[in-house]
Amino acid sequence: MIFNASQFVFTPPQRLAWARRIFIKPCAGYPSPYPVTTSPELLNTIVEGIRNVSEADILIADGSPDGKSIYPTYQALRYNFRRVLLLDVRDSIFVEMENPLTKFYATPTFWAPNLVLRSDFLISVAPFKVCGNSGRFTIANLLGLLPVNRYKKGRQMNWEGLYDLGIENVLADLYFTLPFDLGIIEAQQKLFYTDDARDGRVEECGKIIIGEPYEIDREASRLAGIATEHLNLINEGRNQLED
Repeated sequence: MIFNASQFVFTPPQRLAWARRIFIKPCAGYPSPYPVTTSPELLNTIVEGIRNVSEADILIADGSPDGKSIYPTYQALRYNFRRVLLLDVRDSIFVEMENPLTKFYATPTFWAPNLVLRSDFLISVAPFKVCGNSGRFTIANLLGLLPVNRYKKGRQMNWEGLYDLGIENVLADLYFTLPFDLGIIEAQQKLFYTDDARDGRVEECGKIIIGEPYEIDREASRLAGIATEHLNLINEGRNQLED
């Protein structure tokens, strides 16, 4: 569903009210404000909406692409929410998760933080960002959950090892291996960039898009006028699982 950002109030799905632990993955890998990262205002709106229906534990976690502590970045982004636990993904215990696709695109497994596996409801919250001809929305946002030290290349930090496999293929596999319950795209502005999101071009939009991650990422790609490759691969993978 698409909402006007100025009037957006988060109404949680009914299933969320039964959860004991709710995990929120923002886009918070860099100390740059919205639209490069998820705004604290939207996260606060989501937390308030959850608190209207649930007293569940709420966890917010992300990882830094350089492998350093995420907490200074949280401080720079003004992430400070009542009764919410802010965590660094790198402090998690990581477990190897199997890709359910028999014909995977890039990798048969991913190392994922156990805090995701131990949560009952998973939400990915991302800005509206387009890198070249590919959307970087709620599914691409999940890349920040993966341990940098396991996917680095040589001494280089970040996920270069995964990029070598073809990042669009990796994102398609990640969607199936780490299925999130809900996606929220913060489309108050659209950010278009080539290499560095901090040097991108911004267009006003004034929308919030919310729903199943694949469905809303596809809608965001349509609004951006692009054909995001990993979404096409996910569609093929869905057919594979149905067969």
